[in-house]
Amino acid sequence: MRYASEHKQKTRTRVLDAAAKAIRATGPARVGVAAVMADAGLTHGGFYAHFASKDDLVAAAIRHMFEQAHARFVAETHGRDPREGLRAYIRTYLSTQHRDARDSGCPIAALSSDLPRLTEATRAIYAEGVQRLATGIASILAALDHDDADAQARSLVAELVGALALARVEPDAKRSEAILAASKRQLLRRFGLEPGA
Repeated sequence: MRYASEHKQKTRTRVLDAAAKAIRATGPARVGVAAVMADAGLTHGGFYAHFASKDDLVAAAIRHMFEQAHARFVAETHGRDPREGLRAYIRTYLSTQHRDARDSGCPIAALSSDLPRLTEATRAIYAEGVQRLATGIASILAALDHDDADAQARSLVAELVGALALARVEPDAKRSEAILAASKRQLLRRFGLEPGA
């Protein structure tokens, strides 16, 4: 029985990985259940053993994306000096590697324009993911004695996401990199995160 439970969870995770990649690539409205199941190496018939509907799949995949994003945030910041950790996170977020990682990058930037058309439950999952990131950043800012850390964290998240989104749509590579570099520089300065600060 334990094997069956673990096997089902591993299978579900494979489906969520495939769905997350498809959602980032084409948007949630264009994701097809049969294609996701095929990408996961499964038959379409097995879908309902894991999800009640396509909406359920999309919601679960978005939750999965935010869990992965949170793990990356923790990996960058946990166990480090708060200033060093937040500096590393900002640099990683506003990197050309993240800009180019459309199939695995931050779900906030990837999905913000799609969310108004999704179910209320899915929007709530997205909002929880955004809040979780903002709360994590706020705790670091509070440790660094920033006033109104919650509002500052929301502002920082907004600039990270906005700069990444603008860099992704800019067709000129040099201008795209300049958007990332300028935002990174301004954020590090604004929050006192420059090396030697």
